[in-house]
Amino acid sequence: MRALAVVVWIVLVACCIWADGLTVEALVNALGCAVVVALTVIDIERRIVPNRIVVPALVVALVVQTIRDPSPEWIVSALGAGGFFLLLALVYPAGLGMGDVKLAAFLGAWLGYPVAVALFAGTLLGMIPALVVLVRKGSKGRTATMPYVPALAAGAIVALFFGDALLDAWLG
Repeated sequence: MRALAVVVWIVLVACCIWADGLTVEALVNALGCAVVVALTVIDIERRIVPNRIVVPALVVALVVQTIRDPSPEWIVSALGAGGFFLLLALVYPAGLGMGDVKLAAFLGAWLGYPVAVALFAGTLLGMIPALVVLVRKGSKGRTATMPYVPALAAGAIVALFFGDALLDAWLG
């Protein structure tokens, strides 16, 4: 699993460089990809989102993105995404954990406004295995727990490379 994660990260780094060239933005995006790949592996293996990874990543993303592009976009996106997931976690605590809330805030700090695409795409992608479990297990499948980070990470990658275009299309 971990060897596959390294290969995935290398491919994502190559995509970041191809999309942005050898720039600070490509470096930031490559590091963001490293965070979501690592958290994906950890969530699949252990069903946790470690604070010692996601909290420093959130802080670093906020600082670096704000230095790179001074704008309220980064803090607004982090607070919006994290706040939205916090609200969901408070309404339905069995559905989301606080690690998912912090991950959403990190994604907002890293991606900016396209985090909306990441959360939407991640939720749609997360529904696929959930529906498979429901079809296979019937009503017993409703109590199954599943890692959510892989879906959010995939949504983040969609947003990273296609987020602006998708937002433009949606808001047309």
